[in-house]
Amino acid sequence: MKSRADLKHAQCCVIKIGSAVLTDNGQGLNRSAINHWVAQVSELKARGMNVILVSSGSVAEGMVRLGWSVRPHALHELQAAASVGQMGLIQAYEQSFQAEGYKTAQVLLTHDDLANRTRYLNARATIKTLLDMSVVPIINENDVVANEELRVGDNDTLAAIIANLMSADLLMILTDQDGFFDSDPRANSLAVLFNEVKVDDELLDKAASGGVGALGRGGMQTKLTAARIASRSGAATLIVPGLKPDVILKVIDGVEPIGTLLIPNDAPVSARKRWLRAHLDVKGQVVLDQGAVEAIKKSGVSLLPIGVLSVNGDFDRGELVACLDENGRELARGLVNYSAVDINKIKRSNSMEIERLLGYVNESEIIHRDNLVLI
Repeated sequence: MKSRADLKHAQCCVIKIGSAVLTDNGQGLNRSAINHWVAQVSELKARGMNVILVSSGSVAEGMVRLGWSVRPHALHELQAAASVGQMGLIQAYEQSFQAEGYKTAQVLLTHDDLANRTRYLNARATIKTLLDMSVVPIINENDVVANEELRVGDNDTLAAIIANLMSADLLMILTDQDGFFDSDPRANSLAVLFNEVKVDDELLDKAASGGVGALGRGGMQTKLTAARIASRSGAATLIVPGLKPDVILKVIDGVEPIGTLLIPNDAPVSARKRWLRAHLDVKGQVVLDQGAVEAIKKSGVSLLPIGVLSVNGDFDRGELVACLDENGRELARGLVNYSAVDINKIKRSNSMEIERLLGYVNESEIIHRDNLVLI
């Protein structure tokens, strides 16, 4: 996305809702606001857009339920509050979406889950399936089993990683601020709001205050970091005031230039290609027949088992492999849905035969086109 005019064309949007707007300043869950956001998300879904929610608020809601007025510092107390609060948080979303005719699914993840390539693909496949069934995934960090302290901005970062994971067009962060200013508006009444700006603009680094609220876990620095993570796969980021009436629909439809749009430097395909090249090592090779080579080069389709002639190397599901033609020339790289051992068993076979040959089926493709980039 290059400007606000492109927002209405988004096919997949990750919306992160911060605890400062979700919990009504510590007075419990803001049910009215939740209903309002859910109604807007439901409208986007009715238009055909895939929407994924990443929601803060479990610790804050747990504090209210436990009668705590001050956020604890001890890890076990934070985890206890998260486990108590998660119940109310998900119940609130479920009730609101049911009223709009949509089902919801709770997805608890840690950053470790998404750093492991196999679990990365498992998470992606599950969320994609939920979206295909028109279920709304509601994602939160699995604070209850986190093996480190709940860090500032975790859910901002998690939302950005989900945007990468699902190749989303847009990450929208609902916060208690009007957007990204050139200085802290709480300290400077003359602060100027950025409307549209490139995500790597140095002015953003100078402006980020990193301030933290009593219930929230991150300031603008964490949101800037999240925006830059999201931009690795070509997603733009919107930082908007979550409690403004109809804010989600107004920014998508271009009714008002609300908040700040952080624009990625690369188009989604080139950004994802750069990400795959820069962050992952090639673990093996698959040699393709001429039909598969032509289909991938000309049509950008997924790699199916029937197009694989042979396998080189020992790799696991979720690892990066090179795709070679019969002369040994590399034409693409991608994340495999099956291990080298399993690909050897299903190569030259129809996708319908995978379950019979392996006893299970993950995907019908060896490499899905979303995880396959031409060299």
